[in-house]
Amino acid sequence: VRDAAEWLAYTYLYVRALREPARYGADGYDAADASLLQYRLDLAHSAALKLDRHNLVKYDRRSGALQPTALGRVAAHYYVSSQSMATYNEHLKPSLSDIELFRLFSFSGEFRHVHVRAEEKLELAKLATRVPVPIKESMDEPSAKVNALLQAYISNLSLEGFALVADMTFVRQSAARLCRALFEVALRRGWAAAAEKALTLCKMVERRLWQSQCPLRQFKGVPETIARKLEKKEIAWDRYYDLKPGDLAELVKLPKMGKTLHRLVHQIPRLELFAQVQPVSRGLLKVELTVVPDFQFDPKVHDYAQTFHVLVEDVDGEKILHHEPLQIRHARADKEHVVEFRVPVSDPLPPHYVVKVASDRWLHATATLPVSFRHLVLPRKHAPHTELLDLQPLPTSALGSPKLAALFADCGDHFNPVQTQCFAALYESDANALICAAAGAGRLVCAEFAVLRHVVRKLSGNGQGAAVYVAPRAATVARVRERWAARLAPLGATVAEMTGDVAADLRALATCDVAVATAARWDVLSRRWKQRPAVRAAGLFVFDQLHCLGEGDAGSTLEVVASRARYVASQLDAAPRVIGLAASTADARDVADWLGVAPAQCFSFHSTVRPVPLELSVVPFDAPHFGSRLLAMGKALYDHAERASPDAPVLAFAPSRKQCQLTAIDVAVRAAADGDAASKRRPGRVAHADAPEFDDPALPRTVAAGVAFLHAGLSTRDAAAVRKLYDDDRLWVLVAPAASCWELDVHAKLVCVLGTEAYDGKEHRYVEYASSDVLEMVGRAGRPGGVDDDAACAVFCHAPKREYLKRVLYEPLPVESRLDHDLHDHVNAEIVTRTIESKQDCVDYLTWTFYYRRLSQNPNYYNLQGSSHRHVSDHLSELVEGVVSDLAEAGCVRVADDEVGLAALNLGMIAAYYCLRYATVELFAASAGAQSRVP
Repeated sequence: VRDAAEWLAYTYLYVRALREPARYGADGYDAADASLLQYRLDLAHSAALKLDRHNLVKYDRRSGALQPTALGRVAAHYYVSSQSMATYNEHLKPSLSDIELFRLFSFSGEFRHVHVRAEEKLELAKLATRVPVPIKESMDEPSAKVNALLQAYISNLSLEGFALVADMTFVRQSAARLCRALFEVALRRGWAAAAEKALTLCKMVERRLWQSQCPLRQFKGVPETIARKLEKKEIAWDRYYDLKPGDLAELVKLPKMGKTLHRLVHQIPRLELFAQVQPVSRGLLKVELTVVPDFQFDPKVHDYAQTFHVLVEDVDGEKILHHEPLQIRHARADKEHVVEFRVPVSDPLPPHYVVKVASDRWLHATATLPVSFRHLVLPRKHAPHTELLDLQPLPTSALGSPKLAALFADCGDHFNPVQTQCFAALYESDANALICAAAGAGRLVCAEFAVLRHVVRKLSGNGQGAAVYVAPRAATVARVRERWAARLAPLGATVAEMTGDVAADLRALATCDVAVATAARWDVLSRRWKQRPAVRAAGLFVFDQLHCLGEGDAGSTLEVVASRARYVASQLDAAPRVIGLAASTADARDVADWLGVAPAQCFSFHSTVRPVPLELSVVPFDAPHFGSRLLAMGKALYDHAERASPDAPVLAFAPSRKQCQLTAIDVAVRAAADGDAASKRRPGRVAHADAPEFDDPALPRTVAAGVAFLHAGLSTRDAAAVRKLYDDDRLWVLVAPAASCWELDVHAKLVCVLGTEAYDGKEHRYVEYASSDVLEMVGRAGRPGGVDDDAACAVFCHAPKREYLKRVLYEPLPVESRLDHDLHDHVNAEIVTRTIESKQDCVDYLTWTFYYRRLSQNPNYYNLQGSSHRHVSDHLSELVEGVVSDLAEAGCVRVADDEVGLAALNLGMIAAYYCLRYATVELFAASAGAQSRVP
């Protein structure tokens, strides 16, 4: 409210109130208040109360804080008065007839100055009889006049009186934005029927065409006689797409118009929809919607882009479960467009949902696809999470000696509650264990207990082989290698990172105490485990980030190497120990069974279990365009930082490097302009005399305001300088790309995620972040070691993604496998190493995987129709037959005459040796010839 009072000081009202306070009601205030501050505060307070009553803002009377609402943003975007929004709030219902919708429009506050003149009543009465939608009020009411004029405008009726023409012009100018506002209000409230009618009204106003009229009237130049002839034919519009030019010419009795009409019919947007549904949990479905444009895209008619609304409605067609915009551009008008989203589902299952894709501008351009749940099988219920026990914090001295305790000096004098509860299972036994906890809960320290136990025994001569740490990402592996090299150095232990050079890696593995590797590099190294003693001698495996099993090629490779470790253990006398680390998951019990972990050693903590209490919020933004949302997020970032962390570091993640710089400049400008708030910050500004020299021209300006950005595009000197400033607590806000969340080892009291999607040039669309990326960014909130007593995280997102993100952040989702997507290459590698020599061996190989465990738990996710043993067995057999057939056709594998035995061919060996996809080798073999040359 104080900001509003300051804003009023720049208005002409304030100038006049100073001159004539009695006229503007400012004479009753304290004469000492020369600036009329209290008068302006009262004006702002009364306006805020009115807006709060109409649900346009949220007003806290005690603090005077104002927060915008979705309705308030709609009103501001379309310049709709608060009186109109109050009317819409009162009269807009989930189900509206056309009569009620036109009547509601006529009640808008914008038309409060429209009056009915005596000389207009006769013409208005005639109009009322000619318009198609009945008008309830008498023609003496201004609302009836507005209603009649709007319908007359849509109907292209001519008017006689000049006054009526002037009023119609006013109604016409306001109609488009008011109808759009009605549509947005219905959309925000999730009312399917009301939103559909409001969108249809918008298009009728813009096209000046009733929905019952011929759709070809939307094109300029179509003769009236032809349109009327087509309207007299009782033919459904969908059937027009099947008619040939001769058939259309026959309909209108004009042979020369056949080709023209055929072209116009196929220029009206028409879409084909295909949907694939996968159950994520018992309350959430993943829908992959494929949209195929089936019309002639002409920039002269359609411009260079067409906007559509993707709507998912419930079985009754009353509630909108999901909505998001879709743009089809001219450059990709002949390509498939894939839209992925999640929708909630209730138990018991409804019969079906309805997916609609409606054009934003064209009438009769809505595609509908019912998605049946008749054969949908929801996943089984999951076991409850491990309860965090109220234990006395374990001191670091529990490791047994001051020398070992000194290794964990960064943890303080005591371990956190999660580490305390897991300590005995990891440090005092050799049993397999699984730790599922939120990022930032210290699960890597839990793994270090087991690594330390293994290293101490190995250095004392009681153990053999190295401890092997495997993670899917190279950035994580490099960070862990650096951390463990420093931590284990006092013991004299060596830490080696696998580089991908097999010969060098085998030598390092045989001599080091701890080996760290990405899943891909360990896969290459461990394939020939029978011929490599150093691989067989490994005494401990730590598989990190198991919640990423279902994300990309690295996830499936991680699943393969973990399954191979379990298989190798079954073939050896002394089985290696296996430790699994993952974020909070719903199906931790399945992961534990896969890794051979007993229930007592399975620690599956809920995502709310954190050493530093975290205030987590999901902030939606309604702007449909990506760039507009990011602009709005810049101001929201500054406001959140000022409110939640004014004197402590703030870490923000932006979608791209460019956006990092733009966001940092935006925050720096706001921070520099807000002098009062800047003086209260502890990190403060970096004096120009103390600021280091930077190669990037933007960094000196942002650093001067306590703001910096850090990404891989910076020079080594700039990156080191920014990191040092942040570590020295001389920066207030640090902005980094979302992709660097796995590389940066920094924490902050407040973390803000600026959007949860980034543009994928390969897919030509904005793709959501993987859930593991979002969880990793959230895990950066809260500085460990007792620096912060509490922390906060704000995830800024597009409004349609809000409910899904709340489920991801508040309710751990199950981990699923994607091994079936990359099975060809892994099977080919195992055939080359002769681990698989027949189709039955291939089936047996699959039984060691996490994929096999999940088949019966969530069958529909993997395209199974049931969860019985017969269903699983048939599915595996079909899968193996398909994989072997594809490999044989590619020339990588030879199937024996008995149709059972398998042997590797030259192409398969080449693909396995160079880690190439089988399809790539097939392409090379088909393209290369005797005369081929390398350019």
